[in-house]
Amino acid sequence: MKNGIHPETYRLVAFKDMSNEHVFITRSCANTRETIVHEGVEYPVIKLEISNTSHPFYTGKMKLVDTAGRVDKFLNRYKNVKK
Repeated sequence: MKNGIHPETYRLVAFKDMSNEHVFITRSCANTRETIVHEGVEYPVIKLEISNTSHPFYTGKMKLVDTAGRVDKFLNRYKNVKK
């Protein structure tokens, strides 16, 4: 790599998929305040709702991700509508 082209905060960061607890380590300059210990080493952590280990395209399984209750609101709103 060329010297002096990366930001000062470019470091190893742990990304954690919150749906299945999968953690992977890569370099990033994303800001975070939380840390996690992974395999005996402490890393800054970025929490993800979905990653390649839980995304339906990669797993082949349909999975409904509803963190804000949007699906329930939709179903309750239209449950009495006749076709």
